Amino acid sequence: MIDPRLRDKTVLITGANHGIGAATAKAFAANGARVFIHYYQAPTTYDETELTAALEVGVGGDVLYRALQQQPVESLLLELDQQRGLVAAHEADLLDTANIPKLFDLCEQELGPVDILVNNHTYCVLETFDPTQVGAAIEDGVRYISAAQIDAHFAINTRAFALLMSEYFQRTLSRKIAWGRVINISTDAAHSHEHNVSYAASKHAIESYSRSAAAEMGKYGITVNIVAPGPIQTGYIRPDLEERIAAGTPLGRVGRADDVADVILFLASEQARWLTGQLLYVGGGWRMSQ
Repeated sequence: MIDPRLRDKTVLITGANHGIGAATAKAFAANGARVFIHYYQAPTTYDETELTAALEVGVGGDVLYRALQQQPVESLLLELDQQRGLVAAHEADLLDTANIPKLFDLCEQELGPVDILVNNHTYCVLETFDPTQVGAAIEDGVRYISAAQIDAHFAINTRAFALLMSEYFQRTLSRKIAWGRVINISTDAAHSHEHNVSYAASKHAIESYSRSAAAEMGKYGITVNIVAPGPIQTGYIRPDLEERIAAGTPLGRVGRADDVADVILFLASEQARWLTGQLLYVGGGWRMSQ
């Protein structure tokens, strides 16, 4: 049996009340780690009736995805508590940079200093450069690119990732432990994405920050790696699209959140000690490295 040596390590996971983040929290808890869950229930244009109906029906699409984002964290905490008991959570809008050191302070108070940082939170609004595609037949509608949305994508997806890493590095180096793990979640569409241009660009910037951090932090025993999921069913993939994705994926299905969580766990493990500055496509072969 492989021992990832994560027992009693403290992991801070952002965006973890649903989807990949929640699956990652479960994976770490199952391996004996202390788990601090960050989450943010962003405002949505859907009313309570629409969100409840989407959860009951369970059919993929934007409404279901937004409904899952709104899920209370208490049920996840209860599940993790039953696994081991060392869990805590805090809601915070990462658009506000003051919340970043606050998260680390709260984690230290509840569980201890952060050993492993998993940046998983995301902000995504569909945008395009092509005015003929505005309002295209995509469930959530497509907007024309705007200054406000560019700023929001980069503030939440890129700036917050960078500042979370910075806070983590400062605190880890002050402990003089010569060990640390950062795993940043990007997307396999980071280099280009029709109808999602600001999202893709902000994720690409995360990858650049990650490689720079890996180069600078290696001498302190800290590894920094990137996970780029392919299409993962976290609620947003409609049934017709799921069929097309499965047909075009070498492993023959759409990904699940736990498929990604297992890779994140590996990158935090002792077995990944000689990996840093790497990007792993986790999508069943949907996209492959060149």
